[in-house]
Amino acid sequence: MKNLKSFKYLFLILGLLFQGTFYACAQTKSNTKKPLIVFVTGDHEYSGELTMPAIAAELEKNYGFRTKVLKAFPDQNSEENIPGLEALQDADVAVFFLRWRRLPADQLRHIEDYLKTGKPVIGFRTTTHAFNYPAGHELEKWNAFGEMAFNAPPGWGGAAKHTHYGHESSTDVSIISKEAKNPILTGVQANFHARSWLYRVLPDYPKKGSTWLLMGHAVNPDKEAIDNPVAWTGTNSFGGKFFMTTLGHPEDFDLEPVQRLVINGIHWAAGKPVPKKWAGKIEINAPYHGIQASK
Repeated sequence: MKNLKSFKYLFLILGLLFQGTFYACAQTKSNTKKPLIVFVTGDHEYSGELTMPAIAAELEKNYGFRTKVLKAFPDQNSEENIPGLEALQDADVAVFFLRWRRLPADQLRHIEDYLKTGKPVIGFRTTTHAFNYPAGHELEKWNAFGEMAFNAPPGWGGAAKHTHYGHESSTDVSIISKEAKNPILTGVQANFHARSWLYRVLPDYPKKGSTWLLMGHAVNPDKEAIDNPVAWTGTNSFGGKFFMTTLGHPEDFDLEPVQRLVINGIHWAAGKPVPKKWAGKIEINAPYHGIQASK
């Protein structure tokens, strides 16, 4: 009788162990099916350290992604430190919202290694001028990150005359008609107004071969303005597909058409169908803090 009781306990313990192992395996299998989106942030001005985590949370909650958000440390003004970039080794899509960083070689190497895989990338606004190494620096070539990764101007100013039309201006955005059925534009309003002041990228950028999705028209510009594309896709110099938008003011992210554009763009980059059902507007409400000194 005593032996029978011992066998019962043994079977019970084995059953619990089996159940736990099965659950752990199921969870691992479930996670491996979910694409990992790694956000790399650090932009001084536009609260990317707040808007990107909100997008990441929505992707996890409603759209079946895993995410990781990396931030400049100790704050958005830290130009030489973004801890955790080794996470890019496991990323399925890398999303960049950067401005004038000077990362050390050991950190930048993780970004370079990711790009060399040819995996997809997404860029926001100031990522056209993501890096700002001084002349003669061994990493100076990375000042052209915008061109290398997104067919965008190779940094601010310069021969491309990459500029904007003043902080008091804003942008009327419209879908480029021939791309109206592009999956990234699913559910995006044909015309909407964005707070971002328009970036000038023309006439030489986006580079030939890019697909323009949205056109921007400057409202109340501080100089003579021309319409410029504000979102485009293409293949970069590393052979990877990309989605780039020069929108990115925090108030832009409160707009449902911009939210849909971003969620759609991430699905497209990850090779997943754009969601047929929109989960609803995302509450973000991040402030525009401008360029300010660290506390």
